Amino acid sequence: MPELIEPTVELHGSWLESSAEWGGKYQEGTGMHEAGDDVVTVEGFSAWVERLRESSDDSRKLDRAHATYRWIVEDGKYLGAVTLLHTLTDKLLEGGGHIGYSVRPSARGRGLATWALGRVLEVAREQGMDRVLVTCDEDNLASARTIERNGGVLEDIRETWLGPTRRYWFTFGEGVRGRVGRPGTSG
Repeated sequence: MPELIEPTVELHGSWLESSAEWGGKYQEGTGMHEAGDDVVTVEGFSAWVERLRESSDDSRKLDRAHATYRWIVEDGKYLGAVTLLHTLTDKLLEGGGHIGYSVRPSARGRGLATWALGRVLEVAREQGMDRVLVTCDEDNLASARTIERNGGVLEDIRETWLGPTRRYWFTFGEGVRGRVGRPGTSG
């Protein structure tokens, strides 16, 4: 059974295997922009993990947005990541949104993204967020289905700094709508 955990140095080897599967492509929700060039070393990876963990503490002064980073893990293996930004800049309001996520290629098709998004939406609600914006590329139908399965309401599709972007909102006045089921289920 998968779980969401805080980033940890213990998954360095598994994370490197996942990174190799991506072949240098950007991985949404991982915080890679915080990584630096030396994540292949234990020291560099450890420093990156610490930056990710520090990001969730709203009382700390940071030169970046506060965010809660979680890794999708099963049987000690890194499967993906999901991030919840606590606030949005104007740029992120236009195109990026509050939540980003990715699942390593070898773990796709199991409902992990749907499950992880559902769990992080619960975290957002627990943190007192009233509304959450989640976006995806217009042509990323798998991600659109992931968002819609969790109850995201499509506001529009618009041209943004990311290109054509689908913008979905979650409103928590009545709780997270939609099913947030187990991985491997349709919801």
